[in-house]
Amino acid sequence: MQTRRSAAQRSSKPTVWRIACGAEAHSSVETAARVMGAELLVVPADADGRLTGTALAHALDMADADTRDSVFAVVATAGTTQFGIVDDIRGIVDTAHERGLWAHIDGAYGLAALAAESARHLFTGVADADSFIVDPHKWLFAPFDACALIYREPALARAAHAQKAGYLEVLEAADAWNPADYSIGLSRRARGLPFWFSLAVHGTQAYGAAVEKSLATARAAADQIRALPYVELVREPQLSVVVLRRLNWAPKNYYEWTEKLLQTGFAFVTPTVHEGETVTRFAIVNPCTEPADIAAILGSMA
Repeated sequence: MQTRRSAAQRSSKPTVWRIACGAEAHSSVETAARVMGAELLVVPADADGRLTGTALAHALDMADADTRDSVFAVVATAGTTQFGIVDDIRGIVDTAHERGLWAHIDGAYGLAALAAESARHLFTGVADADSFIVDPHKWLFAPFDACALIYREPALARAAHAQKAGYLEVLEAADAWNPADYSIGLSRRARGLPFWFSLAVHGTQAYGAAVEKSLATARAAADQIRALPYVELVREPQLSVVVLRRLNWAPKNYYEWTEKLLQTGFAFVTPTVHEGETVTRFAIVNPCTEPADIAAILGSMA
């Protein structure tokens, strides 16, 4: 499709290429851009913390011609690290393709919620993206580091990443499939195979039920926080990340509390900083976590 090739076909190349993303995009997006020698066009989030297609279009329209023409890709986030917020994927993908830009979805944490029927509507548009990722070790219960990278048109990825060398010719048959042709690295273990075994044994319904359990526990956590006088929600949870503040606590109190939880082996709940304020967050991805566990953790903050 033209949207996937337009950047490469531009008659004049910008001095610096840019990737558009939301203000809540993962820090790895900035790192990847820096490695490529590119820069970011950061688009402000809406009142709900989401990057939207409307805001993306406005940012591109308002940018000067050099900046606008330098954007070659857009990254939408399907579950931000800080709050678990899902961007307006449908609107972002449509806006990107209308303007000939590659649309990538960073679903490292949150895209696993596609397995849950109650949350599936949040991810409308993912199937039309040019690429997306999801990390099985985050919310798909894989006990090892793994990242699944999926392309809409794999041939484009192979054209970009396949390496050429005499010692690789044995792998270069036109009909051969080599995972190394679709990402930067050559040598890596088959991380996807153990995950596939787990999926085959337990089935997709078991995964869906496990994710639904985490979502229900997050909702229960939010209800408990609203009922307590000494804590309050920073933002209503959308997936399974619940961010809260302990009233009248300074940063030192959060860190001392976290250290105490760790030393006793009770829980692993770490502080985070939002808009200059130290708060804390529950990232609930284990289906064995119960509302009673959340109540006990909150009780330790009294």
